[in-house]
Amino acid sequence: MQLLDELKQRLDAESSLFRAQLLREDIARLTKLGELARSTGDFDAFRKAAMHIGWTQGDARTQELAGPLGILLEAVYPYFREDRSGTAGECGAAACDPAQEARIAAAWHELHRVRMERLVGCLSNPVPRPAD
Repeated sequence: MQLLDELKQRLDAESSLFRAQLLREDIARLTKLGELARSTGDFDAFRKAAMHIGWTQGDARTQELAGPLGILLEAVYPYFREDRSGTAGECGAAACDPAQEARIAAAWHELHRVRMERLVGCLSNPVPRPAD
């Protein structure tokens, strides 16, 4: 998957420990999505399992990402479900389709944008201090 390759390349060049950690977590999530897609029999089972792989801390706020996450899952599922057991360089139609790769990338970027908005929002809200 081009997206995974891109994230791995960015990780190799990343100097920020914080951004590197986020990239490692995202690579692990996308790898897990591939494993889930290959091992689950239908999309509904995949979607249910994929909603609980740590998109937010303890998945406590993952439901807030349901819209863009659902679009990503719909794009990723057929990519990993294709029979790619051929020789090196061969893959199923969805896995080799540039339009499919573009759908995955667009869905990922939207999910990432919304997820970062939520993260920044959480970090920027002042914590109420108890009265003295």
